[in-house]
Amino acid sequence: MAFEYHSSFSFLSQLIITTPCFFIFLFFVLYSVSSSHVTFTSASTSVTSLLNVEHHHEAITLLTWKDSLDNQTQSFLSSWFGRNACDYWFGVTCGRLGSVSNLDLRNCGLRGTLHNLNFSSLPNLLTLNLHNNSLYGTIPISIGDLSKLITIGLLTSLNFFDLSTNNLTGPILPSLGDLRNLTTLLLQANKLSGSIPQEIGLLRSLNDLDLSNNNFTGPIPPSIGDLKNLTYLYLTSNNLDGFVSQEIRFLRSLVHLVLSYNNLNGSIPTSIGNMSNLGILYIHENKLSGSIPREIGLLISLENLDLSRNDLSGSIPSSLGNLSRLSLFYLYGNEVSGSIPREFEILGSLQVLELGKNNLIGPIPPFIGNFTDLNTLYLVDNKLSGSIPQEIGSLRLLDNLDLTFNNLSGSILKKNTRRRREGV
Repeated sequence: MAFEYHSSFSFLSQLIITTPCFFIFLFFVLYSVSSSHVTFTSASTSVTSLLNVEHHHEAITLLTWKDSLDNQTQSFLSSWFGRNACDYWFGVTCGRLGSVSNLDLRNCGLRGTLHNLNFSSLPNLLTLNLHNNSLYGTIPISIGDLSKLITIGLLTSLNFFDLSTNNLTGPILPSLGDLRNLTTLLLQANKLSGSIPQEIGLLRSLNDLDLSNNNFTGPIPPSIGDLKNLTYLYLTSNNLDGFVSQEIRFLRSLVHLVLSYNNLNGSIPTSIGNMSNLGILYIHENKLSGSIPREIGLLISLENLDLSRNDLSGSIPSSLGNLSRLSLFYLYGNEVSGSIPREFEILGSLQVLELGKNNLIGPIPPFIGNFTDLNTLYLVDNKLSGSIPQEIGSLRLLDNLDLTFNNLSGSILKKNTRRRREGV
């Protein structure tokens, strides 16, 4: 072994002494290591430099928008100055790389437009919340550049875009359909107009959609049936017309469906019975006609049902007796006829029952006395007959009672002091 070690050592010594190869090799290794270090340092410096440029560009973008707002708003945003928007600017949150990720200026009294806010210069913006300000003008077409718009929650990601409660005008631009990650789109309480674009159906991740209290016209686009993850749909208080689309049957995840205060016509689609998760159904104050579909009785999760002030006719379907969770039922101001179904006897959760201004006939069923949670009973202006059931007098929570303009006889024995009796 000593000989082998000696031979190896002699060979290495000879290589070092007799040839320049070793030195060349050693030089190459050292140069490579040095060059790699320089390259890495250079690349790191380059990335940092690019980030700094981007951050400066974002700051200029926000400052440009600030300068376009009114003087009071500019004073409110006095923390917005300098070259870095991540340096304690009010309402601005930045991500790990120091780029603007969250712009939350809700309830701040901002006054101005969005036209000088260059969304394409905020490439990493994840959250935009401008709820309840005094912004006006149209929604800029560059809003479609915010394809990354995501609100980061505690454990999960929620896509969130809120321009509600402002004074925005004009239409919803089709480019809004490019925000494919959205799960929440809130534009209610503005002055937006035009039709709801078909491109709204491209927002397949959408859970919450609120376009209420605007001036939208035209029909509800059939593409809304593509929003299979939708749980809340509010289109109330617009000027929408046309039929309630049959495509609504695909919205099986809906919990709230609010279409009230529009000009919708035609019949209530029978496919509405597919929405088994529905807890609130408000379609009052429209021009709906035809009979109440018995399929509504399949909505076993339903708690609030308002069909009032339409042109509905026919009888109240007995299947509504299946709605054991129903607490509010409004059918006021239609042309409904027939009697109050005896199947209503099991609606023990009812708090409000308004069937006034219809053509109901027959007696008031005594089982109404079993509705121990009832606080409002309006049966005014029908063709009900017979004696008033004494069981009504046992409803200790009843505050509002109107049985006037019927063919009823008798009186109610007063058993509590909370009830306000009207015209009995």
